[in-house]
Amino acid sequence: MPQGQPKNIFVIGLDDANLPTLQAVPQADSYRFHRLLSIEELQEGEVSVPDLLNRARAVLDAHDGSVDAIVGYWDFPVSILVPLLGKEYGVRTTGLESVVKCEHKYWSRLEQQKVIDEYPRFGRVDLDSDDPQPPEDVDFPMWLKPALAYSSELAFGVSDMKEFREAVAAIREGIARVGRPFDTVLDLLDLPPEMEGVGGQVCLAEEAMTGIQVAVEGYVYEGEVTVYGVLDSINYPNSSCFLRHQYPSTLPAPVIRKLHDVSERTMRQIGMESATFSIEYFYDPKTGDVSLLEINPRHSQSHAELFDYVDGAPNHHRMLSLSQGIDPALPGGQGPYKMAAKWYYRWFGDGTVHEVPSAERIAEIEREIPGVRVDVVPEEGQKLSTVSQQDSYSYEVAHIFTGGDDEDDLRRKFDRCVAALGLTFDHTEPGGRGKNPR
Repeated sequence: MPQGQPKNIFVIGLDDANLPTLQAVPQADSYRFHRLLSIEELQEGEVSVPDLLNRARAVLDAHDGSVDAIVGYWDFPVSILVPLLGKEYGVRTTGLESVVKCEHKYWSRLEQQKVIDEYPRFGRVDLDSDDPQPPEDVDFPMWLKPALAYSSELAFGVSDMKEFREAVAAIREGIARVGRPFDTVLDLLDLPPEMEGVGGQVCLAEEAMTGIQVAVEGYVYEGEVTVYGVLDSINYPNSSCFLRHQYPSTLPAPVIRKLHDVSERTMRQIGMESATFSIEYFYDPKTGDVSLLEINPRHSQSHAELFDYVDGAPNHHRMLSLSQGIDPALPGGQGPYKMAAKWYYRWFGDGTVHEVPSAERIAEIEREIPGVRVDVVPEEGQKLSTVSQQDSYSYEVAHIFTGGDDEDDLRRKFDRCVAALGLTFDHTEPGGRGKNPR
């Protein structure tokens, strides 16, 4: 490629919400972004990894020019497609095994216990048994979840055997949609003895963790693990559903240092390289303990605006720099706001949504309230239970990003946005989607 020509960056699942943040990274004028597969192709119905690979190859092979990077910021199958296509087309990505060690929740736990102690008691549940039982030494309350799933889909908090059996039945019914295609990915790897015969359609049981939820963002560059951000994850009262992610974290400095240390040891064990990651934790202020919830082998695209508001650059910058072999380090605190948050405006019961504002009205709200961005999730007249990729206990109706001087400023802006949106719901069925484990 002639010097000075923009680099062709193929983004698997490039969506309209993330395109502006990709275009806001430093040196964005040196990149040309191309969509490689749509969100609908990637997430609707049962995934076929071979079919998706063939569709992606057709786009890449038809491209008139160089392929300089293949990147993505979504979970499976995007996280898997990045290293598979990267290897084929000779661009820089982490290896497939390091991604699968993160995505497969059971394998991930096996790797974690080799280097850290900060994880809950866990075990497998035999879905083929006539009478499935909790694993030995794993006590109620616990969470049941597939080894692989979208977001929090098919994740259930259970407090007794009745709820355990109900959750097992639901997981049995839905696990194949993602688990079966994940089996084809596992077949590509030389698995260690402890993973022989485990497969992708596995149900994991873990003792419930308590405390404050925290997210850690980082990357691996030339073998060095760097944590560049810690965010607080704050739930709705008496709920396991996120109200907001807030950056930077307000936790004490010793806790932040511990999160850095545990994250660095874990990611060295995983063996990731030239890639970003996001790890979710619980912190118990009563004991001072931290406990690792899960590892995502990608940065969180939902945090992009938060880093832009506070640090002056979206976290997409790290992913893009690593794809070009460039050190992605940036100074923090260069943005226009001291704090930022992503808020989840939720509805805890099924219903039909009305008075969804137009794109023009949303743009007007964003102009009226400085330091906000709004994404409405459902469409006009849509029943909430038909919205895809929702958790087991609520429906997301809007994502609201706010930047401000302090927490009170963030909350005021969120409240103003909710009022300005003016969403209404009819035929609401009370009580949410399921019993909340807390």
